[in-house]
Amino acid sequence: MNNAAEYKTAAAAGESLIVEKRSKFIGICAPVSGREAALGFIGKVRAVHSGADHNVSAYYLREGNISHCSDDGEPSGTAGRPALDALQKAGIIDAAVVVTRYFGGTLLGTGGLTRAYSAAAAAAVKAAGVAVMTLCRKYSVVVDYALYDQIMKLYADTGVRVDSSDFTEKVTINCTIKKTGETMFLDITREISRGAADMVFIEEEFLPLKLIQR
Repeated sequence: MNNAAEYKTAAAAGESLIVEKRSKFIGICAPVSGREAALGFIGKVRAVHSGADHNVSAYYLREGNISHCSDDGEPSGTAGRPALDALQKAGIIDAAVVVTRYFGGTLLGTGGLTRAYSAAAAAAVKAAGVAVMTLCRKYSVVVDYALYDQIMKLYADTGVRVDSSDFTEKVTINCTIKKTGETMFLDITREISRGAADMVFIEEEFLPLKLIQR
C-alpha cells in the first residue's frame, strides 16, 4: 500500500443525516494523516455530541494498512463494522468516519442498526468526496532569461505544474511533476536547455491532483 504512486482519500469533511424510527444517525467523514489525527478527529466529534447515546467510529490508514472500528456500546458488529465497510467500499484510505446516534425510543434490532449505520456512514463518505493523491516531486529549475518562455511553453504542453518563478540574475522555476513523469521532465529540460539548466530536487510528497467525486 505505501509503495503505491496513487491512493484515494476523502476530499474534505462531509456530513450526513439519516432518521430511522425517530433515531437520528449523524455521519461525518474526513481525511486524516495518521492514527493520532484519526483519534483527534473522533475525539472532537465525541465532544460536540457528548450527549448522544452512541458515537460509533472507524478509520482506515495507509501507514501499516491499519483499520479500526468501535461499536461504542451498540451490539457487536452492528455499527463499527458497517462504518468501516463504508470507507473500504469507497476505496478510500487515510480517512475516518464517526456516526453519532440519538436514540428515538424505538429499538431497531440488529438488522435495522446495521442498515442505519451503514447508510449514514456511506452518505457521509459520499458527501466528503474522493480525491486522488498522487506521488509528486518538486524541482527548482534555474535557467537563463533567454530560455524562460520556451521552457514555460514546454512545461505547459507536457503537464508540468509551475508553482512560481523567481527572477534574479537568472530565472528559477519552481515546479511540481508526477513521480511517474520525472524521467521525461528531466530529459526535456536538458534537451531544450542543451544541458545548461540547473535542476535541483526539493522534496517528494503526495498531492491531491484530482477530485473524482464530490
